[in-house]
Amino acid sequence: MDDAAPDRTSKYQADSLSLIGAVALGTGVMIGAGIFALTGQMAEMTGSLFPLAFLSAALIVSLSAYSYVKLSNAYPSAGGIAMYLEKAYGGTLTTAFHALLMYFSMVIAQSFLARTFGSYTLRLFEIDDGSWLAPALGVGLLLTAFLINLSVTGLIQGVASLLGFIKIGGIVLFGVVGVWTADSVTTDFSAADRGASLTGFLGATALGILAFKGFTTITNSGSELKDPRRNLGRAIMISIGLCVVIYALVGFAVSSNLSLEEIIATRNYSLAAAARPALGEYAVLFTVVLAMLATAGGIIASIFAVSRMLAMMTEMKLVPHRHFHMPGTIRKHTLVYTVALGLVLTAFFDLSRIAALGIIFYLIMDIAIHWGVLRHLRKEVEAHPAIPVIAIVMDVIVMGGFLWVKVASDPLVLVVAAAIMAAILITESLFLKSRPSASEPEHSHVGSSSGSSIQRADKYER
Repeated sequence: MDDAAPDRTSKYQADSLSLIGAVALGTGVMIGAGIFALTGQMAEMTGSLFPLAFLSAALIVSLSAYSYVKLSNAYPSAGGIAMYLEKAYGGTLTTAFHALLMYFSMVIAQSFLARTFGSYTLRLFEIDDGSWLAPALGVGLLLTAFLINLSVTGLIQGVASLLGFIKIGGIVLFGVVGVWTADSVTTDFSAADRGASLTGFLGATALGILAFKGFTTITNSGSELKDPRRNLGRAIMISIGLCVVIYALVGFAVSSNLSLEEIIATRNYSLAAAARPALGEYAVLFTVVLAMLATAGGIIASIFAVSRMLAMMTEMKLVPHRHFHMPGTIRKHTLVYTVALGLVLTAFFDLSRIAALGIIFYLIMDIAIHWGVLRHLRKEVEAHPAIPVIAIVMDVIVMGGFLWVKVASDPLVLVVAAAIMAAILITESLFLKSRPSASEPEHSHVGSSSGSSIQRADKYER
């Protein structure tokens, strides 16, 4: 290799991320994606039972987090889920396929946040969120987050932490005041929508899982987090615990101040709508600004994590990579690819379809993680077999309910999801077969054997 060639390898600054910073990154993605836009979609599926659907999702995610905590403690790295999958399945098509599903799920989460930002911002001007301005504002936010992510980790952590504290405090305030000023704090189980059913409740639970899945962004911080073998698992559980309390509080506040019909009608900005009867126009302004800060912080945190995951997959030789004459490290390149894909999704997909794609991809990947722990890594990570089994069963049940709802209401999104997965399988199958052997020279980061990829991945472990 030419000695003058630029150093393309990703560099991770050890101990540059604190436990508080990791929690801020995780909750930043979770709260931004979850509470601001999913409430109305969940109510549409299961009627006034949607607060219980949030709690049901929290239970499933808490069980699911067990595998991630065990894996994080055993293999803390910048690769996160990509690393866990390779530990379980090697440098195979199974690893590459499911890692890419997680990657696309995380990019979809960015787009979900961006569209939510647009929807809430338009409330300031009483413009319908169906306007072209909603995706345009989302695109602008993604570009701003891209510029912030070009900076050092410390700045990203500082911005995400500041916005995280603001939105957690603001949302808790909204929930407490909303419950306090409501005539009664009740969930009328008899008020379920006429179309609500068991499958609808399961579908709403699946969407609720999307509101919690941001905890997985923490797994990509192992090479930068202080004392990762101890703090990765702690950060995951703290983030989930915070969100359980916040979602429950806000869910009951919304259901106490809006009728079911109003929640569904304002499904893309239901928190802002719920603030009006409780505290008037100033409360609406407060909620909109809070949503803007929350979604902005969530996007910054999400891009930070997902670009690192793709960089790790590139250096593990699981995906092809081209520089396209761009300067800088692989991570800078994957940052560009991640944001570019997010811009396309934000511009052309609405919130409900973005959410549907995200949860389908995530649940399939999640099942693969639990099966990998159960089948290949149980003794190595010291995991109890019963919990991954229960997590797999619950994932299958809620995904079945969600798919059944979408077959009836929006089958096109299932066709799109199937087409994307087929494209990933075909492309990855061809790429992995064409990878040069370990003895062949590398160029443009597009080939290596499984053995060398595992060695490359291992060097990032702490």
